[in-house]
Amino acid sequence: MEINIAAVSFLMTLANCFLLCLNCSDVCGIDGWRLHSINASKSRHSARRHNIPTLSCKKLMEAFPLDEVDGNYVRTVKRCVFSESPPTPLKSPLKLAAVSKEVLESILDLDVPISLFEDFVLYFSGGKLFPGSVPLSHRYGGHQFGYWAGQLGDGRAHLLGEYTNRKGDVWELQLKGSGKTPYSRSGDGRAVVRSSVREFLCSEAMHHLGVPTSRAASLIVSEEPVWRDPFYNGSVQKERGAVVLRLARSWFRIGSLEILTRSGELDLLRKVLDFVIEEHFTSIKTNDPDKYVTWFSTVVNETAHLIAQWMSVGFAHGVGNTDNFSLLSITIDYGPFGFMEAYNPSFVPNTSDDEGRYSIGAQANVGLFNLEKLLEALYPVLNSDQQSWAKHILKGYPQIYQRRFQELFKAKLGLEGEEEDDDDGYLIAFLLKMMEDASADFTMTFRQLSEVSALQLHSRSISKTMWALQELSMHEYFPEWVNMYLPRLQRAQRSDEARQHRMRGVNPRYVLRNWMAESAIQKAENDDFSEVRLLQEVLARPYTEQHRAEERDYASPPPHWARGLKVSCSS
Repeated sequence: MEINIAAVSFLMTLANCFLLCLNCSDVCGIDGWRLHSINASKSRHSARRHNIPTLSCKKLMEAFPLDEVDGNYVRTVKRCVFSESPPTPLKSPLKLAAVSKEVLESILDLDVPISLFEDFVLYFSGGKLFPGSVPLSHRYGGHQFGYWAGQLGDGRAHLLGEYTNRKGDVWELQLKGSGKTPYSRSGDGRAVVRSSVREFLCSEAMHHLGVPTSRAASLIVSEEPVWRDPFYNGSVQKERGAVVLRLARSWFRIGSLEILTRSGELDLLRKVLDFVIEEHFTSIKTNDPDKYVTWFSTVVNETAHLIAQWMSVGFAHGVGNTDNFSLLSITIDYGPFGFMEAYNPSFVPNTSDDEGRYSIGAQANVGLFNLEKLLEALYPVLNSDQQSWAKHILKGYPQIYQRRFQELFKAKLGLEGEEEDDDDGYLIAFLLKMMEDASADFTMTFRQLSEVSALQLHSRSISKTMWALQELSMHEYFPEWVNMYLPRLQRAQRSDEARQHRMRGVNPRYVLRNWMAESAIQKAENDDFSEVRLLQEVLARPYTEQHRAEERDYASPPPHWARGLKVSCSS
């Protein structure tokens, strides 16, 4: 057997550097992860630690009363915001399918090699608890598909605590798929591989698209059987359990307030509002008698902006219930989401949504409905003048949304300068109507408009490689639109190259299409996580053309087999 001396030398150097990093937080900025000793009788990836990242639940536990009843059994919970609820570890063997290098390094102050150790999988899946962690499950309610659903809560999620990183940023760490809680209802508290892969990938993909979102640190799978009926047709299947460790500045949502108002727990409602404002809306003065209305105005504005951003990248959330809408206006709870392919305002990513309530074209209206429910939850703590003021604020939501939508789509078309809003709005609407008629691919039509030259557009000489744009160019009104678009671009008095560069920075070439996720899921279910990691790498640079992505046809027309793909609420 030949020994590669160069390879051995490299591995020894890497190992020495890793040990140095673990023993020197001053050099590497790793907050507390130190190697104590290597137990030679265990796996080479196993280590004991005398110090690991410390979390804190003190702030939440001091701010709110906890559930007076112990135990993870399902029940109606009263007069609290959280219940103590330990995670139920997944059965071994566990496998680390993927980690987010950026989350580990930039948020958790860790170096990626730490994930090589066996204990990493235990801590990041709920098998072991971080020091300081008192796992909590959050009590909330919500309107689901337009109807009040009563108590919901974290049915399979455990808040491990807050982590304050070296930059002073505070993040809440939460496990999803980590077992039963008092809010599990008829569920088993587990998540399966297919939904966990999608959540892990999309959380990070949305971040790199510039859309406010929760983050995902790791994806861990097990051999534990989990039984699911994926499409609610009576065909129950055995799947595998998985856990995602996800992070957000806060997991409070509209339903967090609704449950308290509905239960008449107004003192607790004020406590939650005061906490959220003090911790996350620091520009609002805590002694301002109108602080709740000022806060509501901010949420209205930011929710409108968030949904406009969803639309600008063709993202449909799929389950826009009030329990899935963050009070911080970030994207949370990735269920049966979808990135629209052929432009269609009626696109519904969720096969459980029979009436199309959460179609992509309805998302702005869903946002308005949810904000109306938020205002209803606030009503008991507002006086009559404040109620009138808040109603007036809410009436401005459509204008806020439309203005932000138009700003984003003007940027997608490379439109600069001050023009009559109606003129640019017409140009955008004209294009979208043609795309709808032609079933043109949303992502690639805009991307290829950023790659085509003005001369090519003018002469209609669009190459076959620009498949989406070429398809659109067959529309009978395409020449008329081009004759409006090109003069509008020329009035900005910028070079065509500058226009293309600017547009490529806002029009992604790669998004997490359903077929791409499905391809990765099929491999992951057979213990091949290579495509999960490839997609993770590609989607971290969605605006940059990448050789491996092109080899995988990630910017090509979706394959024929993908046309029948379905995603439901079952996970």
